[in-house]
Amino acid sequence: IEPPAASTLVMAKGMEDKTCRHWLVSGRVQGVSFRAATRDQALALGLDGSACTLGNGQVEVFAYGAPAALDQFEAWLQRGPPAARVDAVMAGSCFGPLPTGFTTG
Repeated sequence: IEPPAASTLVMAKGMEDKTCRHWLVSGRVQGVSFRAATRDQALALGLDGSACTLGNGQVEVFAYGAPAALDQFEAWLQRGPPAARVDAVMAGSCFGPLPTGFTTG
């Protein structure tokens, strides 16, 4: 049996350095481009994931990437875009990886 190729080992190492997190964001997060701004911020930080509106008006966010980038992203979620008013951000973990890119819905 041959060992895996070096590129496979590098990818596996990179995956070990990534994690998945989940947030529920509440406040004035509808009609203020919150999801689009969340996608832009995530992509700027090199994160994959999604942001979607729940029936109760909260925005549910999943992101996958480097822990330091996820920390920066969470700090941004606490503020949101200029027109938003974030009242609470509940954080949790999730199982990744998520699909490549960042989707909104």
